[in-house]
Amino acid sequence: GEELAGSRYKHPLYARESAVVVGGDYITTETGTGLVHTAPGHGVEDYQTGMKYGLELLSPVDDAGHFTAEAGPDLVGKDVLGEGNQAVMDMLAAAGALLKEEPYTHKYPYDWRSKKPTIFRATDQWFASVENFRRQAVAEVDKVTWIPAVGRNRILPMIEGRSDWCISRQRSWGVPIPVFYSRATGQPLLTPETIEHVRGIVAKKGSDAWWEMSEEELLPPSYKAQAGEYEKGRDTMDVWFDSGSSWAGVMKAREGLLGPLPADIYLEGSDQHRGWFQSSLLTSVAANGTAPYKTVLTHGFVLDEKGLKMSKSLGNTVDPNMLINGGTNAKTHPAWGADVLRLWVASVDYTGDVRVGSNIMRQVSDAYRKIRNTVRYLLGNLHDFDAAKHAVPYESLPDIDRWMLGRLSQSQAEAKAGYETFQFYRAYQSVQQLCISDLSNFYFEVAKDRLYVSATDGFRRRSCQTVLAAALDSILTSCAPVLPHLVEDAWLAQPK
Repeated sequence: GEELAGSRYKHPLYARESAVVVGGDYITTETGTGLVHTAPGHGVEDYQTGMKYGLELLSPVDDAGHFTAEAGPDLVGKDVLGEGNQAVMDMLAAAGALLKEEPYTHKYPYDWRSKKPTIFRATDQWFASVENFRRQAVAEVDKVTWIPAVGRNRILPMIEGRSDWCISRQRSWGVPIPVFYSRATGQPLLTPETIEHVRGIVAKKGSDAWWEMSEEELLPPSYKAQAGEYEKGRDTMDVWFDSGSSWAGVMKAREGLLGPLPADIYLEGSDQHRGWFQSSLLTSVAANGTAPYKTVLTHGFVLDEKGLKMSKSLGNTVDPNMLINGGTNAKTHPAWGADVLRLWVASVDYTGDVRVGSNIMRQVSDAYRKIRNTVRYLLGNLHDFDAAKHAVPYESLPDIDRWMLGRLSQSQAEAKAGYETFQFYRAYQSVQQLCISDLSNFYFEVAKDRLYVSATDGFRRRSCQTVLAAALDSILTSCAPVLPHLVEDAWLAQPK
């Protein structure tokens, strides 16, 4: 390859010569011949190679995917991926330059929406430079609490290596970029005056006003006379720039209600370090000099019971409403209720992908019933207990009762810490251990005689009830954020 570098060759269809250049790492010895065409106007790697060697930036394809006049009279107007492709092969054959033609299976990018092959083009775009505030954005990363902590390690290199941000897109939907272009020279018109005028229009009529109104209506009064000299741009804003500015529409617009920036927490999936979390950080640092959030929490994705991604085509989607209300067949689709679904959410470690299905919901329902039965047992044995009259002072309680009160305090502290650090599964585990191990399997067993044999108003029974009342309060307090219906039922059922 190095021996060929610098030599020149003649184009088989056009009267021009080009130099052989050495490409980048995208050319390998494992695939193809290693001798490939380079089109600086059609692909990132080719563009970078063209910039390196000063190659002409040729992109003879229009917005509709058809050849332009630059491609020559025999190709102009033809669909690049259709008749244009065949026309090129016919022209090569006619010129005696087509040595062989055969179908060849290889990887090629397809548009996810239209399911059609993608054509890459080098086009004029709008960029937002991050050079002047990249260092400050990096510093803001360390001021944020990342849950889980590995989130910091994911977003930091993205910010440190961030290049200029291409904020324009060529889509028929989205928020328009309010720029006008001279019909004669193509030069953009984008001033504080024009932006403010368009902003006022959009505030009243919405972003569709850009597409529906004429240039004369969109331009400020000082440009009305020259409105015919300009045409409005058709580029839309990158959706990440759009959503990354949501702090302005939510927090800034409602400071009286929500307080000033930053927001307490941003919550999204683990794929958003590259997306929403990063774009929000960059726009806020550029505009406000600070991160838009205090805490960022990321979660995994919900999979089916076998660990497969849910898909309508696979028929493995799980409808939350079906889990709560059940289906027409109560045996195959029982109604678990809202509390059981909420308990499942609290029981899983959301920092990774989580599974849900009938068998899993059945296990969670069993755990729910154990908590509910514990609460029922406590309520049943407190029917004649009035804390104001019957509670035994701590100093007078037997050692086992004081130990149990200590466990209640410890369990409640663990649950509170779990909630405050968004580790809801820790709160769930703390309540479950308290109900099953400490109360049902131990304290309730050793307390039976005191509850059922001792005198109704005797010290032994009242001291035990003092602990049971504290246990009920501890469980209801710890469960209230997750099991509101159970807690409400138990609260209303307490002795008056």
